[in-house]
Amino acid sequence: MVKLKRYCIKYIRDRAKSGYVKDDKCFICNEFDDLDFHHFYTLTLLLKRWRLKNKVEDEDILEWRDVFIAQHSPELYEHAVTLCHIHHMKLHSIYGKNPNLGTAKKQARWVNIQREKHEKNIINNRTTFI
Repeated sequence: MVKLKRYCIKYIRDRAKSGYVKDDKCFICNEFDDLDFHHFYTLTLLLKRWRLKNKVEDEDILEWRDVFIAQHSPELYEHAVTLCHIHHMKLHSIYGKNPNLGTAKKQARWVNIQREKHEKNIINNRTTFI
């Protein structure tokens, strides 16, 4: 039996990171600094559910992580967004530290609404100076 030195989710994230397509700016406000990569489907909860379903123990995660990543490719890579740290923290202040998997579409909708608000503010600010 292999004794892991880290939490299982860390092994998943480390392997999956090479496939992340992190933008160079915040999706909402176009900020270039202090960027985070946010998954709408909380990886910790996805992994927990998958491990229960497949009866994968902690010590087996290294041999199963590629299977998990392949089976959850959309959640890992497509249902994710680059946010500045401020917007990322705002999202988590609304949906919690580990948002329920059922809130993924609501989170995406919130991000899009925030982007629209930001764009309207920019347009309104421009028209005030004209």
